[in-house]
Formats: sequence, structure tokens, C-alpha cells
Amino acid sequence: QVQLVESGGGLVQAGGSLRLSCAASGGIFSNYAVGWFRQAPGKERAFVAAINWTGSTTNYADSVKGRFTISRVNAKNTVYLQMNSLKPEDTALYYCAARLFRSSDYPGSYDYWGQGTQVAVSS
Repeated sequence: QVQLVESGGGLVQAGGSLRLSCAASGGIFSNYAVGWFRQAPGKERAFVAAINWTGSTTNYADSVKGRFTISRVNAKNTVYLQMNSLKPEDTALYYCAARLFRSSDYPGSYDYWGQGTQVAVSS
């Protein structure tokens, strides 16, 4: 059983930056791919970025390419999402999720989820 805890959200002006963290406990973290998803009010949960178990493969939603970077430090059981050039449309509750080995952009394929961290971007 893997437990995930997100942190790092907050309120930032457009053009600013935030770094989200996803800290894991339980299980063998280095065996898990991690994805970041977000959900805005009244909208479905959407894929943001994902990284595979070794960190060798990353993928991003088109809306965040070139602005967001996902990375992991297995020694710290943590995955990060660096978010730069934030826009008001990035406002959402951000979740991290874990599944074994290969990453995916489909939320239903993930086995473990955190509780989320709120990101708000003002114009």
C-alpha cells in the first residue's frame, strides 16, 4: 500500500512559479510511476504530467509543455512538479497518483492517489 501526500500549492500571480511535491510512503517507491492530474471546479480530472519508475520517460499535457517539469528523487521518495509561467487557467486542485512501472495519462489506470493541493493563479 502506497500513501501519497501532496504539498506546495498556494496562491500566485500570473507568470509566477510554484513547485509541487508528492511524498510517498509504503511500498517500494522506485517501482512506481507517478502522474500529476488536476481538477478545476465543474470539470473532469485532467492529466498534467507523468514520469515512469526510473525517471527516464516523462510526458506532458499539451497545455503545460514547456512550462511544467516533472522530476523524481527516489532516494527521497518524492516526485516534483515545477510549474513556471503560470496562467489563471492552471487554477485547480492538483493530485499525484502512482501505479507500477510505466506511466500513463489515463487517471483510471492509477492505483493510489493523494488528497490534493490547491493551486490558484490570479490575473
